[in-house]
Amino acid sequence: MSEQFDKLEFAIDVSRAVRDAGGRAFAVGGYVRDKLLGIPRKDVDLEVFGLEPDRLITVLARFGRVDLVGKAFGVLKVNQLDVSIPRRETKTAVGHRGFVVDSDPHMSFEDAARRRDLTINAMAEDLLTGERLDPYGGERDLELRMLRAVDLDHFGEDPLRVLRVCRFAARFLFHVDADTRDLCRELDLSELPRERIYDEFKRMLTGSRFPSVGLQTMRIVNAVRFFPELEALIDCPQEYEWHPEGDVWFHTLLVTDQAAALKIGDDYEDFVVLMAAVCHDFGKPATTEFTAGRIRSMNHEALGEEPTRAFLGRLTNEKKFIDDVVALVVHHLRPHMLHKSGAGASAIRRLATKIPIERLVRLARSDHYGRTTPDALDKHYAAGDWLLARAKELEVADHAPQRILMGRHLLERSFVAGPRMGKVLERAFEAQLDGAFDDLEGALAWLEANGEGD
Repeated sequence: MSEQFDKLEFAIDVSRAVRDAGGRAFAVGGYVRDKLLGIPRKDVDLEVFGLEPDRLITVLARFGRVDLVGKAFGVLKVNQLDVSIPRRETKTAVGHRGFVVDSDPHMSFEDAARRRDLTINAMAEDLLTGERLDPYGGERDLELRMLRAVDLDHFGEDPLRVLRVCRFAARFLFHVDADTRDLCRELDLSELPRERIYDEFKRMLTGSRFPSVGLQTMRIVNAVRFFPELEALIDCPQEYEWHPEGDVWFHTLLVTDQAAALKIGDDYEDFVVLMAAVCHDFGKPATTEFTAGRIRSMNHEALGEEPTRAFLGRLTNEKKFIDDVVALVVHHLRPHMLHKSGAGASAIRRLATKIPIERLVRLARSDHYGRTTPDALDKHYAAGDWLLARAKELEVADHAPQRILMGRHLLERSFVAGPRMGKVLERAFEAQLDGAFDDLEGALAWLEANGEGD
């Protein structure tokens, strides 16, 4: 059995036990939405009406250990199934924790669903009878491909919902209704913890074939004003010969969608490249000028490091992730430059010490395809194909060159640990990158001839 089928069968068993105890369980939220959209879904969550919390815990305990999670024990977990108690949430203070939660198993589903963000997430289904509850017109909004707030007052209590709207727009290719859009434009994202914003960005970029829709929706609901590095891309001009598609913002949208099309199925790798696609031209607004009849952005790739670090630093403190994205931004033109100059093995090996070449080529290919020039539209990227082929020949496509001559080899030959030995090792590695040797025998011969100098 698949994981999805097992969990659904378990939810049905729990629903049956709840019914026998005098209550009623409903599958809620994304399960119902995705079922109506014909999208396979792994998870199902239940909301149980008519049973007091202690009684519900007793029922659930028959199936395994019950963990109490969420505010005021509003959510129970048994065997990875989330079971919630109907509740109201009242905003009492700034921040995502500034809520008072009032659990009430006897409230109506309409009242319980009022706290949810969007109508398409405010439906429920009785897994035993198939009855569907839809008090706010979620099914109609699915047909209209529209994102609409259940209750504007409740929606505005959590500004993160602005980014959730953008994420759902990207995932389902839906538009935002006018009232919800206008409310989103008023909400202040600055009170949100960066971890919550980071998570929404990640899910928006990785969870859609067209993440550009989420970015463009951020612009529509005026959320880009909280991300100045993104906002600066809007209306930043580009030279028509190389970028007939338009300004840097529109180019970035195209590049991000191309990065989504080139995903390889590795969550980290895909997210790094997608985020780099968003950030890769952050250096252009500060460097773009009209010179000798041309629009140029000289050295924008290197000067993109600072705004990229500023942008990512407001989202996460994951140093490795930030460094990996920055490396892509700084080097994203290297495939083109190396190909144009006919660079040799030494330059390619050195590039591989700075960044995984396969990862870099994915971003550079996305950058190239994210234009409307004839070769880009034909999906032809000679520089990337050449660099990747050469890197594979040199065995550095997916990892940096490994040092052949190591400290132990020098110690075995009576070198004394210290600065001088370190300098010899560095010179040896430089010689290795230049192709002076490619095995230990050659390295030791090089050491014999060159190891005494400083």
